[in-house]
Amino acid sequence: MQERSGFRSYDLYIAGKDVAGDGWVYTVSGRSLLEDVFTSVSLKRALEQDPESDAAGHPYVVGRCAVADDAAIDMATQAAAAAAAAWAAVPLERRMRLGTRFREELLKHQDEFLEMLVAESHPVKLARWELSCLLQLYAPGSLRWYTKQMRVEKDYAGRKLILHRQPDGVVAFNPPQNAPLPSAALCVLALMAGNAVVVRAPRSIALSTMWLLRDVVAPLLEGMDAPPGVLNAVCGNPKQTLDRWIEDPLIDDIFYIGGSKEGLRFEQSCVAHGKKPILELAGNDGIVVWRDADLKWAAEAITESFFGSGQICMVPNYVLVHPEVADALIEQVREHVKGIRPGYPEEEDVLLSPVRRSERFFRLLRQALDNGAELITGGQRTEVDGTPSETGVFLQPTVVRVDGLDRARTFDVVREETFFPLIPIVVPERDGDDALLEEFLRFVNSNDYGLRNSLWSRSDHVIETFVRRVVNGGLLKVNDSHIGFLPYLPSHGGTGLTGGAFGEANYPMLKTSHVQGVSIARDVSPYEAVFDA
Repeated sequence: MQERSGFRSYDLYIAGKDVAGDGWVYTVSGRSLLEDVFTSVSLKRALEQDPESDAAGHPYVVGRCAVADDAAIDMATQAAAAAAAAWAAVPLERRMRLGTRFREELLKHQDEFLEMLVAESHPVKLARWELSCLLQLYAPGSLRWYTKQMRVEKDYAGRKLILHRQPDGVVAFNPPQNAPLPSAALCVLALMAGNAVVVRAPRSIALSTMWLLRDVVAPLLEGMDAPPGVLNAVCGNPKQTLDRWIEDPLIDDIFYIGGSKEGLRFEQSCVAHGKKPILELAGNDGIVVWRDADLKWAAEAITESFFGSGQICMVPNYVLVHPEVADALIEQVREHVKGIRPGYPEEEDVLLSPVRRSERFFRLLRQALDNGAELITGGQRTEVDGTPSETGVFLQPTVVRVDGLDRARTFDVVREETFFPLIPIVVPERDGDDALLEEFLRFVNSNDYGLRNSLWSRSDHVIETFVRRVVNGGLLKVNDSHIGFLPYLPSHGGTGLTGGAFGEANYPMLKTSHVQGVSIARDVSPYEAVFDA
């Protein structure tokens, strides 16, 4: 890596070495895209055509990453395959230290972590939330729990019985454009499981991923004397890279993060080629608010829908509210929305992100209003200072009310992931509590997606009923932040269109390994073991 006056430059990282790529992609700061989008885009284009251009010295330009061609993509896979067996032979206890050290390095480099995400247009407040995810994933309690899942021993009838998880081999990671750094950090869990990994840094937004892998994870592995090739990082075109991974017999698992439609097709292709697909796709999360809920805190959780302008898969996407408290809840949400504002990503109280392509937002909103929904607040573009504008790159936090549970799923804004700062509050017709609870359960369980669900209620009966009967989703939060992270519990994963045919709560360390049973006998007659059992 080269570095000069804050400008970062990363080659490809293959087999423990920096490798030249086929050209460069450049990152301009998130602030520059709001201050002067024309200049920012022009700088990127000028530098990609002529890397020696003086444009590299412009303060808007914060870094560059080398681009992989076909040969480099294959070289990274080959390096991982060559290192996999030796790394898998390292004792689990030693590999688990990687998680502890990684967490320590995140804390040591947290200012850089935030700086990298802010440069890629993440509001700094949300960047801290993303850091909190990784700190919980690699918390001491979480690491102890992972260790217990990886190996169990029992004595039985003169035998030692072992159930342990063995690494799958070579795991390829495809992080998304909206959260590449924290998604790429999941590869450390696959490394702890004993796999070698190849990570594709998204070509359009590669800098933070390359920083994490090259400057944080790679030195840790070198310090542990891991074989070169255990970690490989390439910046590449998504289709080009994924096509080569699918065809390459050296790749065992592919961790794919993306949209549901593309992801489910990708799942089929993986299975056809004998690979394990690990999918982290779209979410259409629901929040249920019962009549005895704390409405102020429920409204706080609902407004998490607008964080990052809704461009986060695990934010709430719809609300079901008991009709007795619907009006009061809507007023609480209206008040909380006033604190959700646009701005430059480094400003402390900013929670909205730019939305460059907003046509679908207005189509969804128009369809909902045409079908009888009521606009509660929002619905317009705004400038960076919050002024409504037809040309603004931000969208106002938008809430609509949909009356009638039976017809709610005829609204695309209820049925689909929106990925915008737009949430419907669904108010059912009045009915008895028992019948309404059944309807709410049916509605949640019939969601085509299955990432997270939330419930707000003080009733032990309602809470226990949801915990026992909600089968949709990888995570259920009760009277808590919808998007907050906790130790032990999964941060990702789910059912339906979220996780595909094999979808469930996603623990990458477990997903990239497989269970093996072992029996070690002493002085046992095989004949007696069969016929006297």
